[in-house]
Amino acid sequence: MSELSPYLASVAKTIDHMIDRYFVDKTGELNKASAHLLAAGGKRLRPAVMMLAADAVTSGSSEELLHAALALEVTHTFTLIHDDIMDDDSLRRGVPTVHTKWDMPTGILAGDVLYARAFEHLCMAHAKDDAKVRAVTMLARACADICEGQHMDMSFEHRSDVDEDEYMEMVKKKTGVLYAAAAGIGAVLAGGNAVQVKALYNFGLNIGIAFQIQDDLIDLVTPAETSGKDQASDLREGKQTLLMIKAREKGLDLSKYRRDLSAADINKAIQELTDAGVIDEVKQMASDLVSASNKNLAVLSPSKERQLLMDIGAFFVTRSF
Repeated sequence: MSELSPYLASVAKTIDHMIDRYFVDKTGELNKASAHLLAAGGKRLRPAVMMLAADAVTSGSSEELLHAALALEVTHTFTLIHDDIMDDDSLRRGVPTVHTKWDMPTGILAGDVLYARAFEHLCMAHAKDDAKVRAVTMLARACADICEGQHMDMSFEHRSDVDEDEYMEMVKKKTGVLYAAAAGIGAVLAGGNAVQVKALYNFGLNIGIAFQIQDDLIDLVTPAETSGKDQASDLREGKQTLLMIKAREKGLDLSKYRRDLSAADINKAIQELTDAGVIDEVKQMASDLVSASNKNLAVLSPSKERQLLMDIGAFFVTRSF
């Protein structure tokens, strides 16, 4: 994966410049609120997936599709702003959340502005009109699924019997479909045929689910100074992650950790889950999803971009932040 890091850095730099141009430089308090989280940084992974998918279909096509890449990042950020409101989180990407820095109504409207502007930028991509219509449809469906996935996730908070199938369906909708849309939209706008579009969509879906599983692992095992997030917040809140579901299947009672946790408490929980084989099992599930996703790429001709897509899937399940 030696070429992946510089590629991701290059995409992030490009998207950051576009964010500065189209969002940060705008006047007005609502525009400032909308730009706040976008400007706070981020790995820009969804734009990278979209651009790689486009170039894997038609070499060099991503240069004409940068507005669509930006649209994926803007969509992702809209969901984060609204998630922070629903979870009442005060920190995101090392800065105060939008509703904390401003207020609740401004936070809601800031997310709504980004939702609308995502479609505006998608339509600004240089591609055939019929391809843009298909891309808009794909993103709209993804947004509806994300909302449904978020609702499922919230409903799980009141249950202790969520099973693996329910969790996977929730993660598919909450996280997987936007990566699926990123890859699918890249393929559509680059002129891909139906087989290529479907294959890349399914690739994105699988690596997106794996991404979320790894996120759940990171929440537990990665210190806050590395992840930028509150360590073991899912454990403390009793969130129904795959880790928790697998632990329950093995007879482990994690309810005792639903309280303020010290570093020693967190380490004890990690050790308990490690000894029971839960962490290794969950890691393997994420890895298997990535391996399965790579099979979809067989419809593409060998290229640097196809290899980078495989590399990004591997990165999703090995990252620590």
